This record gives sequence, C-alpha cells and structure tokens, in this order.
Amino acid sequence: MEESSGGEKNAKGHLSGRSLLRKGSALSLLTFASRLLGLLREMTKASFLGTSALADAFAVSFMLPNLFRRLFAEGSIAVAFIPTFKGYLLEGDRKTIKEFLSCFLTFLTFFVTLAVIAGILAAPAVVRIFGMEEHAEAVFLTRFMFPFLAFISIAALFQGILNSHNIFAPTGMAPILLNVVTILCAFALSPFTENPARAMAIGVIVGGFLGAAIQLPFVLKQGHRFFFVGLKRAFDNPGTRKVLRLIAPTVIGMAAYQVNDLVSVALASNAGEGVVSSLQYSLRLQELLLGVFAVSIGTVLLPSLASLAKSSQWDIYNQRLASAINIIALITIPVTFFSLMQGENLIRLLFQSNNFDETSVRLTLTAFTFHMPGLFFIAANRILAPAFYAQSDAKSPTFAGIVSFAVNIALAAILVGPFSGAGIALALSVASAVNTVVLIVFLKKKPNAASAPLAISPSFFYMLKMVLFSLLACIPVYFLSPLLTDFFAGRARIVSHGAPLAICFLVFTAAGLALLAFTKDKQLRAFVSMLRGKR
Repeated sequence: MEESSGGEKNAKGHLSGRSLLRKGSALSLLTFASRLLGLLREMTKASFLGTSALADAFAVSFMLPNLFRRLFAEGSIAVAFIPTFKGYLLEGDRKTIKEFLSCFLTFLTFFVTLAVIAGILAAPAVVRIFGMEEHAEAVFLTRFMFPFLAFISIAALFQGILNSHNIFAPTGMAPILLNVVTILCAFALSPFTENPARAMAIGVIVGGFLGAAIQLPFVLKQGHRFFFVGLKRAFDNPGTRKVLRLIAPTVIGMAAYQVNDLVSVALASNAGEGVVSSLQYSLRLQELLLGVFAVSIGTVLLPSLASLAKSSQWDIYNQRLASAINIIALITIPVTFFSLMQGENLIRLLFQSNNFDETSVRLTLTAFTFHMPGLFFIAANRILAPAFYAQSDAKSPTFAGIVSFAVNIALAAILVGPFSGAGIALALSVASAVNTVVLIVFLKKKPNAASAPLAISPSFFYMLKMVLFSLLACIPVYFLSPLLTDFFAGRARIVSHGAPLAICFLVFTAAGLALLAFTKDKQLRAFVSMLRGKR
C-alpha cells in the first residue's frame, strides 16, 4: 500500500529534513489552535469555578479517564501500533493490513470497555484517595466522564493509522473539537444543570465522540476497511501479538507514570483548597507553550524514524533526531525565560475574574514559576522517546520513565510540606530533566544508533547558546516591564495586563531574532526557507 503523498519524501518514501520541519509547523498551527482553545476552556472553568472545591472535583474527575487514555490509547499507539503498522504498509499486503486492523480494533475495544466499566464501579473508592471536599460530586463527575476513555481510545487508533500515512491534519482537529464543544456546553448548558462542572462534563463526552468521528472518513479514504472479529482470532493475530509484546514493558512504565500523577494530585489535594486546580491551570499554560512545537514535531518524527529504522538508514536517522532537538531548543528555551519574567501578567490576563481572585493568582503563579524550568526537558522527552519506539524498543524509555517517576514522587513528598503546590511543580521539572539524561545515556548504548548521542552532542552547545541569547533578550524587558505596568495600571484587564505583555513579547522576540540573525543561525534560516516555500 502506498503512503500518502502529503509531504516531501525521498525515493524510499521517508520525509526529508525540511519536510519534517514543514509538516511539524503545519501540525503546530492546529496544535496551537487546540492548546489555545484548551486554554480558553481553562479560562471558562476559571470563570465559572475559580479555584473552589468544585473546581478541584472537576479537575480530579477529568484527570482519571485521561490517565487511562495515556495508558491504553496514546501510549500504546505511539509505542507499538505505529511501528508495527508501518511495517505492514511497507510490505503492501492489503489483506494482511485489513486483518491486523480488525484484530487490533477488537482487542482495543474489548480492554477499553472493561476499563470503563471498572472505572465507573471503582469511582467512589478512587475519589476517596484524594480527600475531596465535594466527594459526592466528584464521584458523579468521574462516572459520567469515564466513557470519554472509549471515544478517545478509538480516536487514538485512527490517529495512528493516519500518522503512519504521514497525514496529520485530521488528528490535529480532534482536540480542537473537544475544547470547542466543552466551552460551548459550559455556557449553553450551565443554566440547565445542577452546576457548571456538569455542563462541562457533557461537553467532554460529546467532544470525545466527535474527535473519533472526524477522523474516520480520512481513514476510510486511505482504503482501510475493518470490522470486529472474535476475541481468540484477535489475540492470535501476529500483528496484535507483536503490539502486545511491545506494549507490555510500556504498560509498566505508563502505569508508573499514572501512579505518579495520582500521587501528585493526592498530595496536592491534601495541601489545601485550590492547590489541585492551580496546578492544573499552570500545567495548561505549560501545555499551550509545549504544544506549539514539541508535540507536533514528536508526532511527525515517529513515522519518519520508523521508516528509516526499517531501512537501516542510521545516518539520516541520527541527523533527523539532532535536527528535532535543535528545533525544540530554539522554541522552548526562549519561551521559558520570557514566561518566567511575565508569568503574573500572563495569569492575570487569562484567568483573573470574580471567582479567580488574588489567592488564585498567587497559587497559580507559584506553580507556574516552578513548572516552566521543566519545559525544555518535557519537550526533549517527546522527541527522544520516538527514537526508541521507531526501533521497537519500549523497554528503555519505560525504565527511564520509572526512574523519573521515583524521583518525582520522592521530591514531591519531601517538598509539598514546606512549599505546597510549588514543591510538586518543582519535583516534576527535576524529574523531567532526569528522564532526559537517562534517555540520552540509553541512546548511546543502542547498537544501531550508537552515533546518535554524537550527532546530538552539538545540540548541547546550541542549548547553551539559546540560554545566553534568552538572557540577553531579557535585559530590555527587565527594565521596560515595570514602566509599562505602571503606565497601563488601572485600565481594563485586557489593557492593564495584555498591553505590557504584548509589548514586552515584541521587544523580547525582536532582540532574540536579531541575535539569531547576527550569528546566522542555521535553524532560523531553515525556518525562514520553509516559510518562503524553498525546497
């Protein structure tokens, strides 16, 4: 079966380096729209719920099916399904592909259905762990939103199929629909539901269904047809068995990651009212910044690396990985420095309202200040993990994840007492850095990609360059920011906080671009060439 011609490919059908950047940038626009709408969803929640006990209840209830989504859906698809399916595509046997897809769909549906039923039944016991003040409401919301797991798991399968064909736009639309529907339901249905959290929960369910539905026509357009089969036939399928073998170690690592989240939220819920929701608001901001490029490049990178690994083109494989790391450094390091300087303006502009008061601002800003230093490392992990998955190695990133989990839990337990939510945020940042270091060490030991650390070692110096340039670009902002704050003080929120933020961003960006242009930065030149449409 032929791959979609959605980008530049060489003779063997692999995405070129510039096409990687091009497709990553195209997907970034959709991802940015999704993250922006996700931020608007959080702004809506802040407006209706603030950092109240009901906001904490909704945050925990929505988190629970999302934890299992990462385990059954996104983790499995990224680690095992795409490399396996990519191999079948390269072989080109339509009958084998149809059989594999039918068997895997059956397998996924069966286990996700069991998970949904178990989640609904176990909701009271699970919610009790978090010591929610709104316990009964949290149980209701958890049970109501758990079927979201089923819809998003099927959506993840469709995403894996389309990404293997180098088609990314439909998968970028799915989370956009989720956020739009959730926002609309919050405003439209809140007058008719017991509380706004229930209106948003309805939006989550409807949005999850639409996320799967919008991708199905594009899957069918690629000529794929599948159906449900018997469970024995599904488990006996060689492709399903291969996916299960690849998933097995990942389930351990992903389970550790989910326990990590559960423990962190449990610690936060016992640290005081509003700590859980303030951490969620902070993470939403971080995810917005992360999603601009890191998630998109990682999504595009996996199928490309999988093809290169299948054909043993290790030099190109290593170059592609190094290029992706540099792109991530170019984006995330300056964003981190600017966000740390302008965090309060950003939070007040986006969230402050009658229900999101000074206490909410303080809680969220504290968490955001300690979340942001981990931005680059979280992004780098999204790039390094596919380097292993492309070689059907799930054990190395799994072990790295377990080490990171142990560091995170230990630090969070130690720091939550004296530093509350800030301690939990700092623990996550440190653990993300540890995960990056462990992945690089493991990559050096890979026989087929042993030169990858050598290929990406110049990225370390590029990172230092970005740190230096970011510090230099911060200097004019440091002196300008208090003057702008005083000048615009006392006006409407969008002016008093938005105007200083926008002006400081323009000054920071201009200074950074000037430094990059002066040093003839290769990544900047590649990005400009892409915008001009050069090949």
